[in-house]
Amino acid sequence: MSTRTSTGNNRIRVKLPMHLRRLAGVDGEVILEVPEPHTVGAVLDALEARHPVLRGAVRDHGTGARRAFVRYFACEQDLSHQPADTMLPEPVARGREPFLVVGAMAGG
Repeated sequence: MSTRTSTGNNRIRVKLPMHLRRLAGVDGEVILEVPEPHTVGAVLDALEARHPVLRGAVRDHGTGARRAFVRYFACEQDLSHQPADTMLPEPVARGREPFLVVGAMAGG
C-alpha cells in the first residue's frame, strides 16, 4: 500500500458487500482517489463515478439519501445517519483503515 500526503488527491480504501462487488464487477477492496476534504459524500461520489452501475444501489438517484438497507462504517463508527459532509476519521482518510459499505440485515 502506498503512502499518501495530506494535500491533493488521496486513496481511500472501500469495502463493499458481496452483492455490490458483483454488481460493480470488482474483487476485494476498491481503491478510490478522493479529493479533500475527505467526507462520507466525497467517498460515495468517487465510488459512483468509478462504478456508475452502483448509482442508485447505495444512494437514491434523486435525493442522494442512503438506501434503507445500506450502512456506512469507518473506524467502528456508524456514519449511516451522518450528513454527507461528515469528515472521515483520519485513519480512513489516510488509507490505514477502510470505509465500509455494509448491507444491513432485517428480520426477527
